[in-house]
Amino acid sequence: MIALTRQNLLKVRQEFPILDQIVNDEPLIYFDNAATSQTPQSVVEAIVAYYQQDNANVHRGVHTLSERATQAFEKGREKIAAFVGAEASACISFSSGTTDSINKIARGLIEPRLQDRDIILTTRLEHHSNLVPWQEVCKRTEAKLKFMDLTADYQVDVEALSRKYKDQPVKAIVIQHFSNVLGVQQPIQALSQWAHQQGALLIVDGAQASPHIRLHLKEWEVDAYAFSSHKMYGPMGLGITYLAKEHHESCLPVSFGGEMIHLVEDTQSNYKQAPWKFEAGTQAIAQVVGLTQAIQWIEAIGFDQIQAQEKLLGDRLYQGMKELEDVVLYTPESAKSHGILSFNIKGVHPHDAATGYDQLGIAVRAGHHCAQPLMRLLETPATLRASLMVYNTLEEVDRFIEATKEIKEFFTYGT
Repeated sequence: MIALTRQNLLKVRQEFPILDQIVNDEPLIYFDNAATSQTPQSVVEAIVAYYQQDNANVHRGVHTLSERATQAFEKGREKIAAFVGAEASACISFSSGTTDSINKIARGLIEPRLQDRDIILTTRLEHHSNLVPWQEVCKRTEAKLKFMDLTADYQVDVEALSRKYKDQPVKAIVIQHFSNVLGVQQPIQALSQWAHQQGALLIVDGAQASPHIRLHLKEWEVDAYAFSSHKMYGPMGLGITYLAKEHHESCLPVSFGGEMIHLVEDTQSNYKQAPWKFEAGTQAIAQVVGLTQAIQWIEAIGFDQIQAQEKLLGDRLYQGMKELEDVVLYTPESAKSHGILSFNIKGVHPHDAATGYDQLGIAVRAGHHCAQPLMRLLETPATLRASLMVYNTLEEVDRFIEATKEIKEFFTYGT
């Protein structure tokens, strides 16, 4: 893999006008990409064009604007299905975000399968969006939520699964693909194989993985996978749910109303087939148009160049921060190339440090990152997190390392 040339990287950055601004008298360095990525101009223009030319509801009208909107919406579904390696476009349905998708999977696919004392396996690395819904499912069904053993690098210990759970009533493994705190990538294919040998399903939170690696969901035999547009260069307010074809009939809708119905009688109704039975009400049509363009933008660069650029940046950031005194790194070295680095500066509260970075024009995240069980595992209430995307530069990484030194000196001077 070859990283982007300096000239090509400059062209990429020119597609993001938001990056070319001054914050607190300093050039903006945006290192909060794991929370929300920035959006290229071509995506903005695609959304504007939809509103200027095609704005109408889908599936409900025979007039020209509605037909054009429906065509764009369904072509977007096809594009997304191909992007994630789905068996068919019917495997893709839309939601308001990853959180909404996971809740729908939890209620519609997994909960009906559960009985008292059944087991759902997860990890202590999960974002709350992939933990709290399962806690609630277990409350309602009296199933048990249990945490899988981890290796020293915070990956699931697959060998330990057979020792501990081979003869247990495991119904699902629910896990993130990439950790939003540590950048650790989980062994999805190995977990899929083990789960299916036990008659269990594999549910994956892919919010952090979708903009960084090529997905092959059918090949990996993932049962359900959720991710968000706004973390992969697209607009906010759109989530994507992948559901393997064999579950289309058994998975129940959990939102009801217009458009998802087939026949409504006075006291009962029946519903359309997937994916439409999972899409009650007016959908985020403009956002689907925007995400379709974002995918085209990603594919124009190519995952090989994206991953090479992010590895170049991630390796430089990790090594530079590792060499600083009084900086504690939580991201394992094995995950350094994934563009997420969680750390703390000894003697400086993460929120104070984040404020210091902001004064230097640098956007980072501080807090528990919606992962409080992981914070307890790391024995810290909060961390700082720097997260990178393809449009970031080595110069920004070097400036960040220098800024870390300045912040450390400022907050510890005289102590």
